Amino acid sequence: MNKYKKFDRTRANFSALTPLTLLQRSATVYPDKQAVIDVDLVLSYGELYRRCCQMSDALRRRDVNPGDTVAILSPNSHEMLESHYSVPMAGAVINTINIRLDAATLAFILEHGEARILFYDTDWENVVRAAVSGLDVPPLLISIESKAGKSDGLAQQDYESFLLEGSAETCWQRPNDEWDAIALNYTSGTTGNPKGVVYHHRGAFLAAMTNAMVFQMTPETVFLWTLPMFHCNGWAYTWAITAVGGTHVCLRSVDSMNIYRHIETYGVTHMCGAPVVMNMLLQELGREELKLSRSTQFALGGAAPPSSVIRKAEEIGFQITHLYGLTETFGPSALCMPQPDWQALPLEQRALKMSRQGVSTHGLDEIAVLDMVSGEYVPADGKAMGEICIRGNTVMKGYLKNPEATADAFSHGWFHTGDLAVMHPDHYVEIRDRAKDVIISGGENISSLEVEEVLYRHPQVSEAAVVAIADEKWGEVPCAFVSLTDNSEEITSADIIAFCREHMPHFKAPRKVVFGELPKTATGKVRKNILRDSLFPYQV
Repeated sequence: MNKYKKFDRTRANFSALTPLTLLQRSATVYPDKQAVIDVDLVLSYGELYRRCCQMSDALRRRDVNPGDTVAILSPNSHEMLESHYSVPMAGAVINTINIRLDAATLAFILEHGEARILFYDTDWENVVRAAVSGLDVPPLLISIESKAGKSDGLAQQDYESFLLEGSAETCWQRPNDEWDAIALNYTSGTTGNPKGVVYHHRGAFLAAMTNAMVFQMTPETVFLWTLPMFHCNGWAYTWAITAVGGTHVCLRSVDSMNIYRHIETYGVTHMCGAPVVMNMLLQELGREELKLSRSTQFALGGAAPPSSVIRKAEEIGFQITHLYGLTETFGPSALCMPQPDWQALPLEQRALKMSRQGVSTHGLDEIAVLDMVSGEYVPADGKAMGEICIRGNTVMKGYLKNPEATADAFSHGWFHTGDLAVMHPDHYVEIRDRAKDVIISGGENISSLEVEEVLYRHPQVSEAAVVAIADEKWGEVPCAFVSLTDNSEEITSADIIAFCREHMPHFKAPRKVVFGELPKTATGKVRKNILRDSLFPYQV
């Protein structure tokens, strides 16, 4: 008999992991330290904790029970941040909703998630009115008064008066099980209705601690919210910044000069965002010849940054870290952890290293590249391609009310991402394409990401996306959709194609180029299905 098994779990030696304890700790350690800076309110950690406890009690008094859903539609704000604590403190599940969604999608999410309450910013009153008008059981509507002013009779109550119904002295509710749901996030699928991704308390705690570690955060951290808090719960930084006792600086909308002013005014040390945010910043700050007075860390999700972006970012004062993740993995699941010897490399070589998706975060057991047929590990040679598969603690519980999709995603003991990649000899993962985005031309596989990487090197290209177009001889060939920078000189399709042919094998270069703004999902991902549909039934 194993002598080490003769112990019991008690309240003294075991509790369910939850990020809610991180706020409680910071309120104890840093009660008077600035926790949140918003346009209308500055809160210390002591004040933030008391407001969250008070709101959690108000929710319970309105018969919000464990397992109920409380939704919020708001830009980055202290109310949005508070809800990441107050809602699960009441035992409920927070559903942060993308502010860019239309009324039909909002209605689907509210109905599918069975939201009991919807907190919403009054700037979005019209879309909320349209969304709830067709619901059989609409949620209780609580308005967050913004620049648009008070609710025009739609909300039953406003946020601050609802808050006053609770008591800050009432004990909040810890989860009985760390596997209990803490958050519900909806994917931004390009076809069909979005899927509801369910997070658990354990994963949220570990994602928060992991992100604080990999981004080297401390109590001196000042985090600017350029990343939407509604997106994967702000990649768990809603909890991570609080874990270290850092300062949350809320930003309602993304504007380059406003971001610059916030960085300089508050001494911002860290921020996150999509490539479009970084590109916008670099263009405008570069045009104004502005540089940061101190270095700022920028965690970049989405497409890997080309060398030109890395160079411009470093010249202005941003230090880029490339992240990879999905909604199903609490946001970041891998990062391109820089090695000490990379800094000595020429920029182009360093950019190639930095553009990889990298290694797993601490909250995961493993990120692997598995053969699509056999399910075995592909050789770590940087050549053999397979699917990125993930397993560990920072993976979702599953898809709400969708057991078939959940079982498919978790087949053979892995979460299947659908991303095709190679494993390098140093065990850094590099995405080559989405499985559905590979272009098969004359029997040869062409990675759309590889072509996009070359396009991004062109100084006049701001954004690029590549999809397949039918070809009578080759079956299909690459077609590039390109958005140009604001100060672009006149350029033709032939110029773009010639540039690509100079920097890659000719058969991989685009045969057709379409100029214009790229269609995106509500979270900023390029909608390649729309690009493909725009080409049908054309061919080159």
